[in-house]
Amino acid sequence: MSHASELIESDILAYLDQHENKDLLRFLTCGSVDDGKSTLIGRLLFDSKLIFEDHLAALHKDSERQGNAGEALDLALLVDGLASEREQGITIDVAYRYFSTDKRKFIIADCPGHEQYTRNMATGASTCDLAVVMIDSRKGVLTQSRRHSFIVSLLGLKHVVVAINKMDLVDYSEEVFNNISADYEVLAQQLGLEDVHYVPISALNGDNVVNRSEHTPWYQGETLMNILEQVEVLEDQNVTNLRFPVQYVNRPNQDFRGYCGTLASGVVQKGDKVAVMPSGNTSRVKGIHNYEGEVECAWPGDAITVTLDDEVDISRGDLLVHANSLPQMGNRFAAHLVWMNERALQPGREYGIKIGTRLTNCYINEVLEEIDVNTLKRYPEAKGGLGLNAIGLCDVELSESVVVEDYLNHPGTGNFILIDKMTNVTVAAGMVERALVSDGGDGVREYTEAERNLNRFVRENFPEWGCKPV
Repeated sequence: MSHASELIESDILAYLDQHENKDLLRFLTCGSVDDGKSTLIGRLLFDSKLIFEDHLAALHKDSERQGNAGEALDLALLVDGLASEREQGITIDVAYRYFSTDKRKFIIADCPGHEQYTRNMATGASTCDLAVVMIDSRKGVLTQSRRHSFIVSLLGLKHVVVAINKMDLVDYSEEVFNNISADYEVLAQQLGLEDVHYVPISALNGDNVVNRSEHTPWYQGETLMNILEQVEVLEDQNVTNLRFPVQYVNRPNQDFRGYCGTLASGVVQKGDKVAVMPSGNTSRVKGIHNYEGEVECAWPGDAITVTLDDEVDISRGDLLVHANSLPQMGNRFAAHLVWMNERALQPGREYGIKIGTRLTNCYINEVLEEIDVNTLKRYPEAKGGLGLNAIGLCDVELSESVVVEDYLNHPGTGNFILIDKMTNVTVAAGMVERALVSDGGDGVREYTEAERNLNRFVRENFPEWGCKPV
């Protein structure tokens, strides 16, 4: 049964009104090469009947010429649009697609599975609420499955769906499904992934994707579509701590001065007493405006313009917070870096850093710990740089004080990018873990619970690496 709305034909205005008020879920598909990520997205688009007729006609022609699904439609071609992707039958760049059901709107990021495109996967995951980890039922949990799951946990995604694909090639075996689910559950516990769902699917045939399959009577859980429609992501938002990065100062005339941006977290209302960081100046919210006009309050994710009672000096890069809940300031922190450039990180070299809307300079003092994303092997107190696609915990020191907040609790303000000042190329994405203070020169630092869990995971699964307990 299709998820297309009947209101499109009977009452287009009612359909548009319903569509406008639906919430949005951003999710990605990730996993190893040839696990069926692009085919799954193609199946979701096809079964939701939101493919235009000319696109469908082109898909038929492309399937005959370049398809890998025999006589059936090769649905992967809907998202694998690059010529090199179609020639090789792989995903290289992140492809974003949109579809909708009666209950929710969706934006999907189809991420590549190859090791050399790990940076693309991390980029696609950075804006998502949920990850669909694809696993080939014939191969089980592979190194690439572990790598992408680690990045998902690092980026703080709270919801994971493990789609065990190609069940038709293992005769829809319940034993195979249970064994893979048990293997991944061990990994999920070690990485701290709590909300995990397991679904046996065949993306090619549509089993348990939108409709329940007759081939898996032993499976009593929800279909993939039902999980995507029902998962609660609004409660993941931080509505307590107001964080409003100022992106632009709007001054159309002498009677109006507004501060524009997207509300990263918290709720702002008229009359709230706010402070400007880093200056610390205070004022009260006079008005809140969005694209429809003036409103009484705004929520995380809203693009708004805020006006204040007082003429406070505010510019791009400043942060508005509640005056009774000031965040920590500092110019040095430990952060995980996902290195995205072929030229390796050079400790001691100056880089540009964009944290929130503030652009300034920084130095990477040292790589405190490097993590091999292929094997999850850790190198405590690594002193070298980071190569392409490498992940490391680094000591970052800025040229000025900024708001320092951990990424897991404050994803809107705890992330940043590094910029090569010579080429203006983005070389790394970063996630703040904690503020750093002087250790008195003895090099001693406190390990977090997440670090201990990851270290324990590596020691238990790869004892030959000899990682010391922390």
